[in-house]
Amino acid sequence: MTSLPFLRCLALLFLAVPSPLGADSASPAPAASPSPSQNHPVVDPRRLAVPKKADPSLPSLFLVGDSTMKVETPGQRGWGEEMAQFFDLTKINVVNTAIGGRSSRTFQAEGRWDTVLAMIQKSDFVIVQFGHNDASPINDNSRARGTIRGVGEETQEIDNMLTKKHEVIHSFGWYMRKYVTDIKAKGAMPIIMSLTPRNNWMNGKIVRATGENYGGWAQQTAVATGATFVDHNEIIAEALDKLGQDAATPMFADLKLHASPAGAKLNAQMAVSGLKGIPGDPLGPYFSHEADSIPAFTGTAAAK
Repeated sequence: MTSLPFLRCLALLFLAVPSPLGADSASPAPAASPSPSQNHPVVDPRRLAVPKKADPSLPSLFLVGDSTMKVETPGQRGWGEEMAQFFDLTKINVVNTAIGGRSSRTFQAEGRWDTVLAMIQKSDFVIVQFGHNDASPINDNSRARGTIRGVGEETQEIDNMLTKKHEVIHSFGWYMRKYVTDIKAKGAMPIIMSLTPRNNWMNGKIVRATGENYGGWAQQTAVATGATFVDHNEIIAEALDKLGQDAATPMFADLKLHASPAGAKLNAQMAVSGLKGIPGDPLGPYFSHEADSIPAFTGTAAAK
């Protein structure tokens, strides 16, 4: 179980952070089934090229995801943008390739995944985290980024209204399996993370993304493919539960999903906690002193 003193320290730390939020009081969408009407930022890939490794001679930790991992909206910050400080960059590269507005499907369909994959080498690590945008429409003239719900093999053929191309759409699980297969083929380690939680509370606790939804499907994919699974959703949710709803509010810059700088720092710390909990601690040799105080996550509080 996550260290209670650690979580209490986090609570004290973030209670002192002033809220940067505006007057937006819209109700958050459910964590497991985000509303397609809540438009996440879609970043022009021409403005956000795939970053390169700082030192090609070193192993690399690649981050693959959406705007919860890397975002350009003022006042918001992705947790991937906070990760480098927790690693010794003389020993490992941290390469945040995430881009806002993408789903497990469109990160591949736009060719960004091919660019990332070309850089991956044996002994690298790749974190893949999607789900928030996969619930969007499969075909429309604004984003066309949705995937078929679940982990099955069913397909849907479309003439994409946005790209004007014919496209075969697969399930969320299918796309996630492709990431794992591609990463393993390079001799690297795939790490699937469940999606970050929304600011959605029930009975004093953050609503988890488990079961038949994107968090649960991410875990099912990891189990089916033999990939490592880190339940980022649960780890963050436990930390926010300890803070309480009022104190947790400043962690969300938009009151719904996207993190403030303080929230991004918390989410990155929880990612490190999850990575430390991987059996064998494969990333252990690469953590910086900034990560020393973060305990390994070894299971949910409910399971203890």
